[in-house]
Amino acid sequence: MDKTRVRELNQTACRIRIAALNSFRHLGFGHVGGALSMIEALTVLYWEAMRIDPSNPRWEDRDWLVLSKGHSGPGLYATLALRGYFPPEWLSTLNMPETRLPSHCDRNKTPGIDMSTGSLGQGMSMAIGVALGHRLDGRRSTTYLILGDGECDEGQVWEGALFAAQHKVDNLIAFIDLNKQQLDGYTRDICDLGDIAQKFEDFNWFVQSVNGHDVAAIHEAIVKAKVHNGQPKLIVLDTIKGKGCNFAEGVLYNHHMTFTAEQVDGAVAQLEAELASLSLAQPATV
Repeated sequence: MDKTRVRELNQTACRIRIAALNSFRHLGFGHVGGALSMIEALTVLYWEAMRIDPSNPRWEDRDWLVLSKGHSGPGLYATLALRGYFPPEWLSTLNMPETRLPSHCDRNKTPGIDMSTGSLGQGMSMAIGVALGHRLDGRRSTTYLILGDGECDEGQVWEGALFAAQHKVDNLIAFIDLNKQQLDGYTRDICDLGDIAQKFEDFNWFVQSVNGHDVAAIHEAIVKAKVHNGQPKLIVLDTIKGKGCNFAEGVLYNHHMTFTAEQVDGAVAQLEAELASLSLAQPATV
């Protein structure tokens, strides 16, 4: 990936963060931390890696995304809106009565949501089922799965990991958003999983670990994963919870938090300055 494309993707990630934060503004509360830590991965998936058609969200041969940490839906909603799945104006209805953008992802309400999620751990099983179904149907679709690191405390994740390896579900590419925090604090203090990449390798997955805010590294890892056969694939994203939000990044209890409209405006202003800086940068040569 050339440097100009990297800059463009970083601009897109910045726009998604702005859109996601603005969608929270009218509420004064929300799952800010986990929604913002995975933005670069979503940017690479929806602008580079996935076979999709925003004008036809249920295209049968599309790639699928299962956001197992469904409470982080606002980050995905902002991504889908900017990618053209639905009007950006919908974002201002987040979690409101009659909204099509509920607190947790719902495939029956939101164009572009492939699987309803929110009960942590269950996304692993659903993604494996989708991938196996596509394989049985002879489709060349890839199923992508995003897990939270705190979510990996769930036993269902590890049952799925065993099953996917046993059945060589190699059209599945999972990500772990390793932001090192969960609802009640740091993951190491609640249920320390140690070296999670090594654990998945021990379960016979093909594993890579990258900086989860480096779009080029994420893209390269996806490319490598796609050509690796015979094993399910995992990309561990080393991320920062609340990344890019000056009132959430670095805060311990930022899983679900309250905030003022003024705090959102300040965070958005900072991101808009970052976006302007990226826009002014001179195109780099390869």
